[in-house]
Amino acid sequence: MGKMSHKYWERIRDEVAIWRIGALPGLFVIGLVILLRLVGALQPSEWWMLDFLLRSRSPESTDERILIVGIDEADIQAVGTYPISDGTLAELIETLQTDEPRVIGLDLIRDLPVEPGQDRLNQAFQAENIIGIEKVLPDLSNNTIAPPAGLAPEQIGFADVVLDADTALRRSLLETFTETGEQRFSLALLLTERYLAEEGIDLENGIYDPVAMRFGDVEIPYVLPNSGGYVNADANNYQTLIHYRSGEEPFHRVSMTDILNGNVPEEWIRDRVVLIGSRAVSAGDLVRSSAVDNDSSGLIYGVESHAHVASQIISAVLDDRPLLRTWANTWDYVWIIGWGLLGIVLSRVLASPFKTLFALGIASTVLFILCVVALMGGWWLPLVPALSVLILNSAGLTAALFYRHQQDLKAKIYDRQSVIEHTFDAIHNGPLQTLAGIMRHCPEESYSRDQLYNELQKLNHELRMVYDSIQQETLLPNQHFYVCNGHSFDLQRPTHELLHEVYRATLNRPFQHFEPLKVKVVSFQPIDVRILSIEQKRRLCRFLEEALCNAGKYAKEMTRLEVTCKPQAGKILIRVADNGSGIAIDSRLSAGRGTQQAMMLAKQLNGTFQRIPNSKKGTICELTYPIAKPWF
Repeated sequence: MGKMSHKYWERIRDEVAIWRIGALPGLFVIGLVILLRLVGALQPSEWWMLDFLLRSRSPESTDERILIVGIDEADIQAVGTYPISDGTLAELIETLQTDEPRVIGLDLIRDLPVEPGQDRLNQAFQAENIIGIEKVLPDLSNNTIAPPAGLAPEQIGFADVVLDADTALRRSLLETFTETGEQRFSLALLLTERYLAEEGIDLENGIYDPVAMRFGDVEIPYVLPNSGGYVNADANNYQTLIHYRSGEEPFHRVSMTDILNGNVPEEWIRDRVVLIGSRAVSAGDLVRSSAVDNDSSGLIYGVESHAHVASQIISAVLDDRPLLRTWANTWDYVWIIGWGLLGIVLSRVLASPFKTLFALGIASTVLFILCVVALMGGWWLPLVPALSVLILNSAGLTAALFYRHQQDLKAKIYDRQSVIEHTFDAIHNGPLQTLAGIMRHCPEESYSRDQLYNELQKLNHELRMVYDSIQQETLLPNQHFYVCNGHSFDLQRPTHELLHEVYRATLNRPFQHFEPLKVKVVSFQPIDVRILSIEQKRRLCRFLEEALCNAGKYAKEMTRLEVTCKPQAGKILIRVADNGSGIAIDSRLSAGRGTQQAMMLAKQLNGTFQRIPNSKKGTICELTYPIAKPWF
């Protein structure tokens, strides 16, 4: 029970550690994206995404309530001048009035007195359904433009627009004040008010928000400095987002000549909102609106922008077409944080990087669809920051977890392989050597009963020592080297001192061919001229131990043993040479475990390993490797 409880808390601790490692960068990403949004760095991308979503909507039907009479290049060529003369304008208005439009908006600048002899235009201006324009906000030259003479104050709306930093028109200014503090309404709002008044719906203050404008049950949302993707926007006076009507033909458009020649169906005019304005490029009345998919330029005529604003309000009141609105800032950031946390969860819960990427694709698609559906309902949601934190947290952490997964997998394989190698080495250099000696003597019956018993006891002891040796090496794999007889050596010591200790410990082991030794020539010189890893130093110790064990096991009649460890001719030389008679002729050693390990170590160090006959008698076991590690 105690062990289970301990393992349970270990798992909890590991899980908390993983969440801490993964969550802290994720929370930093969320904070960074929010900071970028607060300083306006994401504003252009959020505008672009809003335009893209508006352009991506399904085409809407033509708004039959609005007719645009555009004075195009052909009309200007026909009358010979622009602006058109007072007489031509009067004729146009009179012709339209015969079909009884509900309201006529003149998106034409006419701040000069009526031309002499043109009382006809003054008479046309007497109709109450005529709305003219003025410019009340100063331009760069601090100039304003007066309304047409002859129109009553209530028949005048302003045509000023508020452009975003990228010069696109996304907001409509509905109400403003002159420099003297007088209240003014826009052309689009006055057209809407006149049209809806015939429906018995008047312009009033809001019910839910007393500051808002209201027609019937519909309150017109207004833009604040930080609404939606805006950051510190100029939101003075009353502005609303423009919900452009989609489709190639949002309104019926006809030319002035079409009206004068009677080529326009009566039902397009009767009881409609008729807007008269320029649709000639030479007139220069163009604004950029990338939300309207009309052509590659993204430009629309000013008269069309007024039509879109009037249409959106009228359609909202009469058809329940949604107006564009945004969440409060608090909910915007709750939304962003929520998607950022989802990215963190995806990268942690789905352990497989490929599963995480697949889930990221699904989550991103769901997020995009939610924002599209919300926009269809009139809500502009923060798609760009939410998508950013989702992708950065899931994909970024996925890459980190993928790397970690690979490293963990490699580490586990390496650890298992190391345990196997260490176990085999401990058995090979201890119990197997003893067992091999017993097996050699058994056929010869050279062991007495007591000698056999002693050898078996020795084997039993060495087998038990294997466990201690493996346990120590696996617990402290980067610090110590253990041999089967219980000796341990600090791998952080200088390499020549370490190898000397291995030599002394191995020579003290009870191999029979060590007993007749008469001459021991030993030279251990400093060889730490090339930086080796702890594992490489461990393998050098194994190599020396294996070479010495082979000499003690197979070098019959050995009386001389030379052990050399020194730099020589730009290389490091580690050599064990004996004058026995057993190793060189024993073919079993050619593919043994020790030989394989020595060859692998030589390859790793870019060196060579060889086992060759000694000059007269015996065997030389030699490892050499270059002092400097090759750059390639």
